Amino acid sequence: MTTMTLAKALNAGLRRAMEDDDKVVVMGEDVGTLGGVFRITDGLQKDFGDDRVIDTPLAESGIVGTAVGLAMRGYRPVVEIQFDGFVYPAYDQIVCQVAKLHFRSQGRIRIPMVIRIPFGGGIGAVEHHSESPEAQFAHTPGLKVVACSNPADAYAMIQQAVHADDPVIFLEPKRLYHSAKGEVDESAPPAPLWQSRVVRPGADATLVGYGPTVSTCLDAATVAAEEGRSLEVIDLRTLSPLDLLPVHESVRRTGRLVVVHEAHQTLGLGAEIAARVTEECFHSLEAPVLRVTGYDTPYPPARIEEAFLPDLDRVLDAVDRTFGF
Repeated sequence: MTTMTLAKALNAGLRRAMEDDDKVVVMGEDVGTLGGVFRITDGLQKDFGDDRVIDTPLAESGIVGTAVGLAMRGYRPVVEIQFDGFVYPAYDQIVCQVAKLHFRSQGRIRIPMVIRIPFGGGIGAVEHHSESPEAQFAHTPGLKVVACSNPADAYAMIQQAVHADDPVIFLEPKRLYHSAKGEVDESAPPAPLWQSRVVRPGADATLVGYGPTVSTCLDAATVAAEEGRSLEVIDLRTLSPLDLLPVHESVRRTGRLVVVHEAHQTLGLGAEIAARVTEECFHSLEAPVLRVTGYDTPYPPARIEEAFLPDLDRVLDAVDRTFGF
């Protein structure tokens, strides 16, 4: 067992994947000499060479387009998008090529590539540096979308994503890169990549989050316990495909559900989760499914971003409201 930050766990996971398969290549802006703006790829170019850890031009469409060609030729490219909002120049490549080539070729072509996207706010940055575009990719058939929330998952999930034969959008909560620390057992068998997980059992209400909001949900459950309420917390981990079986099982016991994410509320993941839970668990619900999210505005200036992001008070207020029905 080794104590790691989330950033170090991702670095260790990428290193392990590159050691296991010499067809794994890492590419992106400043990923080589600098080691990435968040230092996730620190030291990889020194150890694996500049033909496997490739500094690219500032051109996201070109980066992803090149990775498509590499994937078609048998490589397993890992693309880094420097910030979440920088992914849009590559959006056409991702949606029209990456997501569709397997279907367009009737299964003859696989695109085993990972697109790493640091996402979410909380680092004092502005728009294009603090966005949460996950719903746009989860809405696109042909893409798998996952979000890690802790170092142990980061270490295992990045390797599983690299070894998958389908394209994976790999979302990394940037505000947890260097603040979230945890024990990582590098020899432990990993949990299945496409499964949600109960991270704190409870009996009175269910909180669901992913990526950066899982820690917020856990903090809310700790405070609620001091007030006599037992909250179950579920880390989705996988956004496409959505694994809602643990959520359904939890809601059938608790009767109440609050979904927490940083992305805008309208047409966000919370809306899909609310719809599916209502369909599956209607007679178990004691209150409507509530959402605690970012607002339907562009990401605000850094000085007021804390008012935009879901926080402890907003989550606890939603829990209180579920008991008012």
